[in-house]
Amino acid sequence: MLLAKYKKYNLQFRNPAITSRATMLEKETYFIKIWDETNPNIYGIGECAIFRGLSADDDVNYEAHLKRICDNINQISPKEIEQSSIRFGVETALNDLANNGQRIIFNSNWLDGYNPIPINGLVWMGNQSEMLNRIIEKIEAGFSCIKLKIGGIDFNKEIKLLRFIRGNFSADDLQIRLDANGAFAPENALEYLDKLSKYSIHSIEQPIKQGQWSAMAEICQKSPIPIALDEELIGINEFSLKDKMLSTIKPHYIILKPSLCGGFWGSNEWIELANKHSIGWWITSALESNIGLNAIAQWVATLNTKMPQGLGTGNLYINNIPSPICQIDDVLTYDKNLSWQIPSEIL
Repeated sequence: MLLAKYKKYNLQFRNPAITSRATMLEKETYFIKIWDETNPNIYGIGECAIFRGLSADDDVNYEAHLKRICDNINQISPKEIEQSSIRFGVETALNDLANNGQRIIFNSNWLDGYNPIPINGLVWMGNQSEMLNRIIEKIEAGFSCIKLKIGGIDFNKEIKLLRFIRGNFSADDLQIRLDANGAFAPENALEYLDKLSKYSIHSIEQPIKQGQWSAMAEICQKSPIPIALDEELIGINEFSLKDKMLSTIKPHYIILKPSLCGGFWGSNEWIELANKHSIGWWITSALESNIGLNAIAQWVATLNTKMPQGLGTGNLYINNIPSPICQIDDVLTYDKNLSWQIPSEIL
């Protein structure tokens, strides 16, 4: 018989994390521990990575949902769990337990140090000088693909940042991805996209707020920059509705965050449909701790994709969970010589 319990944990940002939606100093998350009552020393642990203000499962009853699932862990299948972040945590913990509690979620040779995962360097919003310094830091760190969050400062200043990058690095040397987090209005989005297109942009995420399928479809059809859907996927869980959304909007890419998109089970459905509609995709983390990042990276390692992924490292937080995950230049690797150090307060 399986037993389960959860613990809340507040991740503390090393620096304020600024998006067009909010400024974050800490990130609330929950860890779920699952074990067999006959062998309590071996346990699986997963992260229920609620993202307040963005997750479809952000409600006041979140802990009540967690308690109910822990109390009924033997009767509930992960795909029956409605909350994406809780499904993600339960899937992770069950897979971990099935692999003897070694933090192995999906087996691949990535765990042996092979096939490192290429990642993009994320440049958080800030004032112009802060963003410029962060861009330079990412380039000097060896990234060949960077992602800039835009929409938080004056648009002309953001253009100046792009002009600086392209004045020093060609599109062959450095790929630029943009994330607008829905900052543009439908009526002027194409005007902004036209100005941005002069800087050889690989793609732009969510130029307008989600839920405006008709407007987004027109933008995807007319945009000089390939459009990637991100927030648009959140809260769409039925297979038929996923299919309808993709066939209506026809984006160039979709971006999958397992803790927001139905866990691994739901994210695999999105990949199936994206392939059906000839839509590109990549995976990103969503401010998880190393527990969640580890699960996502191990899953990505099984997907046979060479595209840079959006898998941030543990450097965001001052109280992350020490792990074997390492960033070397612009790739994510797993160093078996390092060990997991799970703090007692989350067990």
